[in-house]
Amino acid sequence: MEKVMTREMGRGEFLRYAAFLAGGTLLGITFPRGMARGTEDSPARTGMKGMGPRKIKLYSAAQEGYVMAEKVDKTEKEWKEILSPEQFQVTRKKGTERAFTGMYWNHHEKGIYRCVCCGTDLFRSETKFESGTGWPSFYEPVAAENVRTETDTSWFMKRTEALCARCDAHLGHVFQDGPKPTGLRYCINSAALAFAKPEKTGKGE
Repeated sequence: MEKVMTREMGRGEFLRYAAFLAGGTLLGITFPRGMARGTEDSPARTGMKGMGPRKIKLYSAAQEGYVMAEKVDKTEKEWKEILSPEQFQVTRKKGTERAFTGMYWNHHEKGIYRCVCCGTDLFRSETKFESGTGWPSFYEPVAAENVRTETDTSWFMKRTEALCARCDAHLGHVFQDGPKPTGLRYCINSAALAFAKPEKTGKGE
């Protein structure tokens, strides 16, 4: 299993922890922030008794519009069956791949970057830019509904975590040092992504 860091960092933060990384004290070790989503103790996927899975509104690039999709909730065992060890560590345990080692940090094909866990559209290739950090960087998601954020106070600092809105997979972090028009940098793990070439069906709302 590839060695995995536990949090991606901004450009300044990367240098701050370089000494630790060089010594290898943080590699391959998990520092969970509370209980990870999708564990063995996850609540029943159907929510209240007698009710079906909860549906949320998401944007579909293929259908060029919004669709209703079921929330995805799996146990830790189920996630391990469909994800590689690195994908599981990053998306379900909030880990971080090493900079400049992921599949997509230097990837330039045209298409859509989807969640590796549930296939939800996350980012368009047109919004990807070279950040120099060693991780895929985007200045905005395909739609605000598809990528949610929450506050991350790990590593003795306050950051904004980016997660898949459908399955709560950890994707990376959002920093306010990106290019125009948003000024944002979604710093995303390649292990959290699956790339797909453009396809349009035009059936969305």
